[in-house]
Amino acid sequence: MAAAPLPGYALFAALLASAGLPIYIHAPKFYVDEYGVSLAALGAVLFGLRLFDVVQDPALGWLSERLRRARGLAVGLGAALMAVSMLGLFAVTPPVAPLLWFAMTLTGLFTGFSFLTITFYAQGVARAARMGAGGHVRLATWRETGALLGVSLAAVAPTVLMSVSGSPFALFAAGFAGLAVLAVLGMRREWALPTRPEPGSFRVVLADPIARRLLLLALLNATPVAVTSTLFLFFVESRLDAPGWEGPLLLLFFLSAAASAPVWGRAAQVWGEKRVLLGAMVLSIAAFGFAATLGAGDTLPFAVICLASGATLGADMTLLPAIFAGRMAHVAPNAGQAFGLWSFVSKFTLAFAAVTLLPLLQRSGFTAGGDNPQAALVMLSVLYALVPCALKLMAIALLAATPLTREAIR
Repeated sequence: MAAAPLPGYALFAALLASAGLPIYIHAPKFYVDEYGVSLAALGAVLFGLRLFDVVQDPALGWLSERLRRARGLAVGLGAALMAVSMLGLFAVTPPVAPLLWFAMTLTGLFTGFSFLTITFYAQGVARAARMGAGGHVRLATWRETGALLGVSLAAVAPTVLMSVSGSPFALFAAGFAGLAVLAVLGMRREWALPTRPEPGSFRVVLADPIARRLLLLALLNATPVAVTSTLFLFFVESRLDAPGWEGPLLLLFFLSAAASAPVWGRAAQVWGEKRVLLGAMVLSIAAFGFAATLGAGDTLPFAVICLASGATLGADMTLLPAIFAGRMAHVAPNAGQAFGLWSFVSKFTLAFAAVTLLPLLQRSGFTAGGDNPQAALVMLSVLYALVPCALKLMAIALLAATPLTREAIR
């Protein structure tokens, strides 16, 4: 059996991760600081774009399946769309109203992101099936470790670049375009891997009770990360009163997740994916709950929380996608539409967090970078720390009640 090109999967995952979570961390604050757009308006736009994904992502899954004979070209075009949109978002002064430009560039960015994510994960199912026993977990370990490293670099890059340029976000966008070229080249031979058509896969996936539970679990389990990602910069700057520490703390969090991912993958091979994931989710609540008690000057305790909670995130990002991909190998092999649903779920949580949390903060009297009343700071702590823990408890209960045997997901 030929060795799988796993480093190529890691590099491509890094590209996708660089265009996903960090945008929800950086873009809203960038448009608030640079163009004075309100938090509530940005949240509404993000949520509206995710409603558009209700139609777009399943359609892109269908398109991915139909283009399986020309996936290399389709992937190249999708990566080009992402790169151009990222440059427009951060490196171009809006030629129209900033809020409209924000919506237009994000539409292009996430259309490319959705198509590439769907195609990439569906291709991973085909590759893992050729890797023998445990192939889904091994591929997921490489893929999600690459994704976490990509998130780490993208999260901290603007802060680092600020020391060398007056336009750090423009440099970030240019670096992203370069990464897109490398990632496409790194996977160029993999798209030729033969896959079989899977007609009606959207209905097949939703007809499977375990697949439905896994999608709901993904929604519940990703929402805490979406909440903390949306509010992270505001929490560090205003609640901890530690401006300038955002980049190092983000780097610590995501590097901890990346370093832990291979450990979780190996543990899952010994004790099983479900058991290990449940343990990690419980640990995440124990680690993150203390964030609600922090205040001005508590940067060091928060760094410890970032280290511990980042380590548990490695399990979420490695094991849950592997479980879903393993189930799809049984239910709907090569089902691009299945990963259209998965992509929609992950993005919807970020949009839902933005549309609910940012207006709540604004109504509490919170002002980014300004002097905030105590009530606004308390609201920030509750939303940032306690809401994610409550959501995580719900995810734990759902996972515990979901029947997942090794035979069903491998």
